[in-house]
Amino acid sequence: MFTPCPTERSRELADRVEAFVRDRVVPYEHDPRLGPHGPSAELVAELRGLAREAGVMTPHILANGEHLTQLETAAVLKRSGLSPVGPVAVNTMAPDEGNMFLLGKVATPEQQQRFLAKLVSGEARSAFFMTEPAEDEGAGSDPSMLKTIARPDGNDWVIDGTKTFITGADGAAVGIVMARTEDGDKPRATMFLVDLPHPAIRIVKVLDTIDSSMPGGHSRVAIEGLRVPASAVLGEVHAGFDYAQIRLAPARLSHCMRWLGATTRAHEIAVAYATRRHAFGKRLIDHEGVGFMLAENLIDLQQAALMIDWCAGVLDAGHMGTTESSMTKVAVSDALFRVADRCVQAMGGSGVSRDSIVEQVFREIRAFRIYDGPTEVHKWSIAKKIKRTALEGGYRAGH
Repeated sequence: MFTPCPTERSRELADRVEAFVRDRVVPYEHDPRLGPHGPSAELVAELRGLAREAGVMTPHILANGEHLTQLETAAVLKRSGLSPVGPVAVNTMAPDEGNMFLLGKVATPEQQQRFLAKLVSGEARSAFFMTEPAEDEGAGSDPSMLKTIARPDGNDWVIDGTKTFITGADGAAVGIVMARTEDGDKPRATMFLVDLPHPAIRIVKVLDTIDSSMPGGHSRVAIEGLRVPASAVLGEVHAGFDYAQIRLAPARLSHCMRWLGATTRAHEIAVAYATRRHAFGKRLIDHEGVGFMLAENLIDLQQAALMIDWCAGVLDAGHMGTTESSMTKVAVSDALFRVADRCVQAMGGSGVSRDSIVEQVFREIRAFRIYDGPTEVHKWSIAKKIKRTALEGGYRAGH
């Protein structure tokens, strides 16, 4: 269920992306090169070769470097998500999509030429090193808890720390490392650009997680004596927290876009099953227990699509959209999980079999409710905004 494309160029791009994903990518969904830690490098290269031939590589960034609006991006990324492998093939996946957005906003021309160009072309992947292990009381959903430290040493910086759940670190060529820097007595953060692999950045373990769509999986990483020049600083020193906000609001929204596509496809498969399968003298869809689930799916999908477009409009209007993206991430991730769960339930044993992509979509959506901030953290942030607004007189007192 997709809302209309906002512009002619987004309609044309979205239609081409959808045709490519359905016709060329879907047949790869059971390729043996899809493992528990995502598609292999060989498979990624093969899919992207097909995307280049079809003219749909990195479709949200135009040939002149212009980025589609967020509303236009939504139209395209929803279609790319129609297969869990679709975003990988057309280069709209996390974390690369968010990293490209950040580099386009903050990086110097030299940094863009060195790091961004190869991401946009799809020749390389990237990783964003922010999350840290809970047992070390490091940064998770709260970046202010950063333990990784960058210390100035002459014209260089030396970085030490441990990161975890770093998506795509295994096999990435570009790294954005977020580390704490000191500004007097006040802790700040700075982002650094790094060529990967690097001997000072060691993958300790690729974690086994419930999801399996992202190349390289999610790694625990040790950073030991990483020395980088001043030219590696992304943007300004001590501005890392601000840049994190520039990246995180659009990135969590693009997650919603992609997974709306995936659950739309799961719903299509469940509908086809329920209209084909007979039990107790009639089609499954004619049993209210199944038909009502599919009706509820359609309602949730439409509401999710509208929520995404509303938040995209807020960002396009020039607002940070922090609260709006939190609201959207909560509403959409929870709605899409309900959709995926109903699809599994409606299909019975077929829904939990890996012969169907529905089972994978269910696992991926369950992880999505945690990644880019758990539902509860976003609700807490929204509640703080409500309290602040109320104390400032922004709400009329009830009578």
